[in-house]
Amino acid sequence: MASGTLDTNFMTLNRFVLREQKKYPGASGELTQLLDAILTSVKAISSAVRKAGISKLYGIAGEVNTSGDEQKKLDVLSNDLMINQLKSSFSTCGLVSEENEQLIEVETERHGKYIVAFDPLDGSSNIDCLVSIGTIFGIWKKQESSGPPSTADALQPGRKMVAAGYALYGSATMVVLSIGNGVSGFQLDPSIGEFVLTDQNLKIKPKGKIYSINEGYAAHWYDDVKEYIQKKKFPEDGKSGYNARYIGSMVADVHRTLVYGGIFMYPANKKSPKGKLRLLYECNPMAYIMEQAGGLATNGVENILDVEPKELHQRSPIILGSPEDVKEFLEIAKKHQK
Repeated sequence: MASGTLDTNFMTLNRFVLREQKKYPGASGELTQLLDAILTSVKAISSAVRKAGISKLYGIAGEVNTSGDEQKKLDVLSNDLMINQLKSSFSTCGLVSEENEQLIEVETERHGKYIVAFDPLDGSSNIDCLVSIGTIFGIWKKQESSGPPSTADALQPGRKMVAAGYALYGSATMVVLSIGNGVSGFQLDPSIGEFVLTDQNLKIKPKGKIYSINEGYAAHWYDDVKEYIQKKKFPEDGKSGYNARYIGSMVADVHRTLVYGGIFMYPANKKSPKGKLRLLYECNPMAYIMEQAGGLATNGVENILDVEPKELHQRSPIILGSPEDVKEFLEIAKKHQK
């Protein structure tokens, strides 16, 4: 293709989902409607993030969310955008947001069959310094076919998800999505306002050379984490160790791990024995993406996708990434559990 010439054969995310939908006879198209609503939200959030400084959207909103974190103005805006779009899609019946304590029930006349759990703006503590942030979402089918949704409907393990993904607001706006048949990446082309397929069938490397963990908690780590990180830094064979990379936005750190390989860790520690990240709308979607890309995700004892959630905002340790790196950690963890 000549420089400056528009590629007329590009695949948009909507076309991609429609193509995938045709592989399942009898599909209603409701999931396509739902994903379209999420994409509309992502475009609006991306626009708000890009002009946050100009529009004075930086700073504290004056509220605290369910996790005890101070809400930023962009947190509130992003949450409202997601809720309004998802409610209006006629494809959802219940929503779980990091910013809302209870399950958000969709009005009966707008009922669909899906439940969506989402973190509308992951990494928002980094907003004011322009570090990459993102949106995370997971989608489940309602367990009972009739009646209003209940909290129990939302408390399904990640293994039952029908789709999951995240949006990254970085040097470009990108959506990474899986609907159960591999992982694909789509970048937003601002000239046409569409997400265009740029990375099809993403696969993580079997083993990487990067570890990602907040070493500020090193004094509180359990012995298995201490031993593993020590081995990554100073291999016994005398070869060069792993490189440390940590941004502090889960979407950015996980995306780098997916692209380059290696391991991302937010383990339990003595200050947070149950972990810090939320199971439903942070750990599960990322674990689903990672597993679909050939990687692994664990809480140190069992696969994240097999954990039965007990609460909407349940916290969990998470270790995910290249399969060989995660298995190496699990061997060390198993030794310390004896």
